[in-house]
Amino acid sequence: MSISQLARSIKESPTLKLNEEAQTLRARGEAVINMGVGEPKNKAPITAVLGSAAKLNDGDVKYVPVDGTKSLKKAIIRYTEENYGRLVGPDNVIISTGAKQSLFNLLFSIIDPQDEVIILAPYWVSYPEMVKMVHGVPVIVTPEDGSFHPQMSEIEDAVSSYTKAIIVNSPNNPSGTLYSADFIAEIVNFCENRDIYLILDDIYHKLVFDGKQAPSPFNFTDKDIETTHLVVLNGVSKLYGMTGFRIGWAVGNSRLIEVMGNVQGQVTSNASTVSQAAAEAALTGPQNVVENLRLGIQNNRDVIMNELRSFTDVKVTKPDGTFYILPDFRAYTNNSVELAQFLLRKALVVAVPGREFGAEGHLRLSYSGSVKEIIEAVDRMKWALDPNAPNEIYIGDRKCIRDWM
Repeated sequence: MSISQLARSIKESPTLKLNEEAQTLRARGEAVINMGVGEPKNKAPITAVLGSAAKLNDGDVKYVPVDGTKSLKKAIIRYTEENYGRLVGPDNVIISTGAKQSLFNLLFSIIDPQDEVIILAPYWVSYPEMVKMVHGVPVIVTPEDGSFHPQMSEIEDAVSSYTKAIIVNSPNNPSGTLYSADFIAEIVNFCENRDIYLILDDIYHKLVFDGKQAPSPFNFTDKDIETTHLVVLNGVSKLYGMTGFRIGWAVGNSRLIEVMGNVQGQVTSNASTVSQAAAEAALTGPQNVVENLRLGIQNNRDVIMNELRSFTDVKVTKPDGTFYILPDFRAYTNNSVELAQFLLRKALVVAVPGREFGAEGHLRLSYSGSVKEIIEAVDRMKWALDPNAPNEIYIGDRKCIRDWM
């Protein structure tokens, strides 16, 4: 069997693989705790459920325009005006099967072979792979100060004549860091002046804590939607906990959106009409569900911070948003892949290796589950790694004794 060189170069998604491993372990009756899953545990908003049910009940589930239904576009236009302070039109919006597809369509539409895309570390695992899939070159910029917040000077040093785009994800997956308004202003101004696309992955932009707010990038440009180099990606997956509905969107200039529609039309056509109805209902329905979700996740953030601080020699940066934390385990090992495998085997805890995010020696932990799961998971990790932790622990109904220290 012959497999293309490009396909062979693309890595398997580590988060999806770990989720599958966790499901397999649970099916065998193992008391596994999955701290790798990238989704809130809440139920979908009732408005979304009723919206999708109404579409199914009328039985008229057919093709719709490739770039999305008029009514969902209208809801996204209102959402953009209310949350970004920018009025856009239907031609500036495309709806896709998740924000992930929106990003791929965008990269496919702007990248020529050998064009470079700057990616800020730590980064979401799919960014470099997507760039490679469209024959581009990912250029990773890692903060030299060891923090999770990029510096504009480091980005400027990485820009070359081949630079076509920069991807910004704030608040950030995997670190939870919210980039400052000053930084967003700097990078918007830089990209607008240098004719570089600034791709803003805003999928977590409302899941921020402690009274903070993700700044709108449109606040820092005088260009209108047809001349700006800003492209904003968003969706309902994280905001409403609707990951399975697979609805995301992109907002940009109409010519770019048209080309993205051409790409999507040749690959998937429109996103599911049932899911679009659900997304529309979520966006236009009561929004207290978002605040309730945010408050619950913020409480979980505080719990996991408290638990990790009692972990000997683990360094922790407090997340400003998302439902991820990226603690530094280099006091134990520099190999995050081996560490994650060890914790899964010994403690039945799923954690994602930091290597996949450009942060070797770290583990990404999701705290989107229950408080009970969070406390128990960190207790198990301490038992497996921390010499100051008790030597015995119960995992499920099985008493385990640490015999490797």
